[in-house]
Amino acid sequence: LPVKERCFEQREALPGEPRCVVCGRYGEYICDQTDDDICSVECKTILLARIAAKTKPIVKTSKHVNLPLGDESFCIKDTNFPNIPTLADSLITALRSKLDICVEGEAVPNPIMCFSSCGLPEKLVNNLEIAGYCMPTPVQMQVIPASMSNRSLLVSADTGSGKTASFLIPIIAHCSRVRSQQCTSKLGPLAIVLAPTRELCLQVEEQAKVLGKGLPFKTALVVGGDPLAQQIYRIENGIELIVGTPGRLIDLLMKHNVDLTYVSIFVLDEVDCLLERGFRDQAMQIFRSLSQPQVMMFSATLHLEAEKMSNSLAKNLIRISCGNPSRPNKSVKQVVIWVESKKKKQKIFEILKSKQHFKPPAVVFVSSRVGADLLSEAITVATGLEVVSIHGEKTMNERRESLRRFLTGEVSVIVSTGVLGRGMDLLKVRQVILFDIPNSIDEYIHQVGRASRMGDEGMAVVFVNEEDRRIFKELVQVLKTAGAPIPRELANSRYTAGVSLGNERKRKLSYGSLRLKICLPKDKSLVFLEVASGALRCGSLHQSLLPCCNATQRKAEKNMAVFIQKVSQNEHTFRSQSLNQMLFYYVMY
Repeated sequence: LPVKERCFEQREALPGEPRCVVCGRYGEYICDQTDDDICSVECKTILLARIAAKTKPIVKTSKHVNLPLGDESFCIKDTNFPNIPTLADSLITALRSKLDICVEGEAVPNPIMCFSSCGLPEKLVNNLEIAGYCMPTPVQMQVIPASMSNRSLLVSADTGSGKTASFLIPIIAHCSRVRSQQCTSKLGPLAIVLAPTRELCLQVEEQAKVLGKGLPFKTALVVGGDPLAQQIYRIENGIELIVGTPGRLIDLLMKHNVDLTYVSIFVLDEVDCLLERGFRDQAMQIFRSLSQPQVMMFSATLHLEAEKMSNSLAKNLIRISCGNPSRPNKSVKQVVIWVESKKKKQKIFEILKSKQHFKPPAVVFVSSRVGADLLSEAITVATGLEVVSIHGEKTMNERRESLRRFLTGEVSVIVSTGVLGRGMDLLKVRQVILFDIPNSIDEYIHQVGRASRMGDEGMAVVFVNEEDRRIFKELVQVLKTAGAPIPRELANSRYTAGVSLGNERKRKLSYGSLRLKICLPKDKSLVFLEVASGALRCGSLHQSLLPCCNATQRKAEKNMAVFIQKVSQNEHTFRSQSLNQMLFYYVMY
């Protein structure tokens, strides 16, 4: 295999694997000059440059920088430089507008432009740089200062926008500050993060470990599938953060005495999914066992239930919205294909065999656990690709192993149920295939969002047919908003009636929007036919046109019968080539 040239080409290090001394990624190589672990040629160059700089005297030189004309600059107050004046409120509003940040609440703190400007520990800032966080994303710019002001938050932001780090950074800073002021060991937890799936909890805890390295900060993962005794032992030995699923955490608290007196931060990640899965009562039960904690709720899709819950959990709440929540990430190109259920497997085989259309690594989403296993085996047989599956019926160790093999590049395709659809940071994944469309448009948005992280471009291939009619209207609206092409069968479906596609044009005669007045012999009611782009939108016109048949006019009756038969077979489209003939008989009649 070729040696990786750039740092971003290398994957993240797994637990127990060597880490690059420069960036913290997987240390696949060893520097021949220093014997240090490195991940790429770029990091080796940086390492050698640092060593060379230490042996040379530092010479301060001024560097001339040419700024482009019309470039806008925003100066936010930095705690390290308090003499710099702050921006006027109007300029803060302009900055938020440019970053697509909307805030609602009293005395909302100003956004930050760098991590060092909000009083974070120096070690945490260094860990952020090593992990690749050069500058905060828009959601992090606003959430971090608001959270560090001890304000409760309700946050909605695009998928892949950095929401996880936006609540982990304040948590780590708070825990580090509290522990540095205390000398006693084996203290109770200071923060709790709840998430709906085991995989998401595992990812959040792993990221917390990376950012909290070298600080007085330990974590405990409390999820089903792992031994409860091991989780209790870790908590009793002193930790700062608990990351877990609501059900398992309730089970642990009922059976064992865990001191939650000092928990001051309570986070609900993917809160709408927690509510959909029926975890509201468990979350409220955990909240009531705490002493007025700071509450933070996050998701890419928020609904009225989450709003009501936030009002019951906290007062003086700040609402933050970044980007276009409740819409798929604009960096993801959506390709919707109309495929009948019996032909889905053949279509996915064609995509995975095509060098043009298959962009590994890829995630395939299905609706059932059995379907995940069967489809993964079928793909392996048909294409020769090594494929793994992941779903809720597998043990925690099996799920960890499947995810590890996929993230390390051992396999290029993973077939999953919804367990990977929420909040998962799937590195390098730029293609997802929705073999089965989920039951709600919210789940669709989250699954499509797995194809893009932090603004990188990706593609989502979506299979759709008549069986998915329950979300046709919402799906068409989402595709229309994103500017994605809509299949003809989906656009003409009777289940999308009333949804404006925004592409109607007025033209003349049979090529445009034509209204034909037909007097029926019985009730003399009116029927209007619309012809758009060469196709007749029929609806249930075959019932209305039946009275037009006249037994004395055999030719007209024959043509009308053919028309009705074709309408019945193809309910929504009728070629206007035959319409010219039909118009003649209507006029003669």
